[in-house]
Amino acid sequence: MDESVRDGMDVEAIVQRAVQEYMRQDVSKKEPAYKAELVEERRRREQLEKRLNEVVAESQRNRKVAEEAERNSAIRTELQRLGVAKVDLAYRAVQDGIFRAEDGRLLAKTDQGEVAAKEYLTSFVHDNPEFLPARISGGSGVTGSQKLQSAGQSAIDIDKISPAMDKAELDRVRQEIVKIASQTLKSV
Repeated sequence: MDESVRDGMDVEAIVQRAVQEYMRQDVSKKEPAYKAELVEERRRREQLEKRLNEVVAESQRNRKVAEEAERNSAIRTELQRLGVAKVDLAYRAVQDGIFRAEDGRLLAKTDQGEVAAKEYLTSFVHDNPEFLPARISGGSGVTGSQKLQSAGQSAIDIDKISPAMDKAELDRVRQEIVKIASQTLKSV
């Protein structure tokens, strides 16, 4: 019985060794495929990470562009609200002094420190009235239609005065001119 047990053990040991050898060979056959799959998976992950970083960088650039556009728009809108006639010229003069604070407010650097952009622009327009429209429209070289107005009568269009006018209308124009001239001479 000892021999049969020993023979059985030998068979059992042989079977165990054969199974182990088969498993080792099977693993060694599958291992390159696993390694290749892992390498491919790593490459895909690295590509995704690279693309994600590109998207994040692009998003940050777009956010900065949008913030700059909003800043420009806010400055131009405030200049228009203040009555500036040449907004583009005034904008170029003040744009470098205005920045966005961390909390999102528009501020400007002045000699007194940081102030709100609206306050800065109001001060700028006050100090530089040449950006405002002219207060007196007229003067030498004024063109366009000019009208004389007398109380209780319709306006007289100077451009329509001509020798071909009706005599009654021409007399009314002359009387209006005399009236305005006499008022002007009295005030002098």
